[in-house]
Amino acid sequence: MIEDPPSGDEPRRSPALARPYAWTEGRTAPSVEIAVEALVETTADGRAEAVYQPSSALAEVLELCVRPRSVLEIAALLALPLGVVRVLVSDLLPDNLVIVRDTLSDTAGWDERHDLMERVLHGLRDL
Repeated sequence: MIEDPPSGDEPRRSPALARPYAWTEGRTAPSVEIAVEALVETTADGRAEAVYQPSSALAEVLELCVRPRSVLEIAALLALPLGVVRVLVSDLLPDNLVIVRDTLSDTAGWDERHDLMERVLHGLRDL
């Protein structure tokens, strides 16, 4: 369960005692590659679906991502391994429960790179 943090408004979990593959039904690789800095945001469908899955790890990801968060941030807040979070996020994609905003491609221009740096700096300040 998500616990109230001692300060701030971010939920925190105690570290999971279950093996990582127990969270992902034995799967260790996501169905799509997702960068650690990619932003994940819950869609309207995802917000509605979270109501029907109140105790699952998928519902916790949906709850956290009402506000866009990086894959790495989700892993830290849920105290789950990064690989587990990647699998969970990739499970939510086919049903349009989340959208993943990729980071830069190899052909990204200076403006795109500058925007990414601004977002990262803003995210760091928020932590």
